[in-house]
Amino acid sequence: MNELRRFVRDVPDFPTPGILFRDITPLLASPEAFASSIDAMAGPFREIPARKVVGIEARGFMFGAALARELGLGFVPARKAGKLPGRTERISYGLEYGSNVLEVHADAFSPGEPVLIVDDVLATGGTAAAAAELVERLGARVTGLTFCIELADLQGRSKLPGRRIHAVLVL
Repeated sequence: MNELRRFVRDVPDFPTPGILFRDITPLLASPEAFASSIDAMAGPFREIPARKVVGIEARGFMFGAALARELGLGFVPARKAGKLPGRTERISYGLEYGSNVLEVHADAFSPGEPVLIVDDVLATGGTAAAAAELVERLGARVTGLTFCIELADLQGRSKLPGRRIHAVLVL
């Protein structure tokens, strides 16, 4: 999968000074690279039962929807506050450069339903941990988390102890 690295552009000081942003738009622009990343993200979870994929706003929507289609699963968006109609459950969490809120429809899952969480990047782990907590708070069961990129130096896995985690590219 190291051939996918050439489709990830490094952008220093974005969105704030000191942050090295990993831009995946070149990967998304290449049908072959995007398909290869989806296949690689799905690989470890093809034999693990799940019924839904949760994609984290916003780039996680692209990967999550494609992964849900690839695996034949339903898709649930985890959105920023105020973006979903109807009754939602919410969680606040910290980012490496601020804080945020995630919401999911309160009726998104059946009790005990197995769920796979998807995002583009595992950085500090705060967003992924918040999504997992939100899914479990709503009565579902997280079977794993899959990412296109993991930023190993930020040690995001440490916020997800005991969870099955897969990343296609570890940078």
